[in-house]
Amino acid sequence: MTTQIFVNLPTADLPRAKAFYTALGAEIVPEFTDDNAACVKWDENVFFMMLTRDYLATFTDKPIADPQTTAQVLTALSRDSRQEVEETRATILANGGGENKEPQDHGFMYAISMTDPDGNILEFMHMDPVAAEQGPEAYFEQQSAG
Repeated sequence: MTTQIFVNLPTADLPRAKAFYTALGAEIVPEFTDDNAACVKWDENVFFMMLTRDYLATFTDKPIADPQTTAQVLTALSRDSRQEVEETRATILANGGGENKEPQDHGFMYAISMTDPDGNILEFMHMDPVAAEQGPEAYFEQQSAG
């Protein structure tokens, strides 16, 4: 059995959330979308469930954090290139999202930390294939040998 990931995130405006995530290239799965929730499909294994705050509250007795003022989770997704990370950043900013922190360039990895219109933190990153497979030290060794 393949493991799938479903990240449940609160939204104050479900139609806005659906528009934002489809602008980033995700798909809405209609079979699991209604007035309370939208299933956002990134690929075959990664999904976001954008849930209205009231609906999310039915899954827990704990208070629902307001992502505009509280960071509870930072969800990071990889991209195939640094250029794709930058394109994602531009798309986020053009569609009502914001910047959580300045872009980070670590040599072996380039990452952005952004927010969706609700304030949920989304990070997108590209890691050099050598670093991804063998660790950052292998990347730096390769750079110094070249």
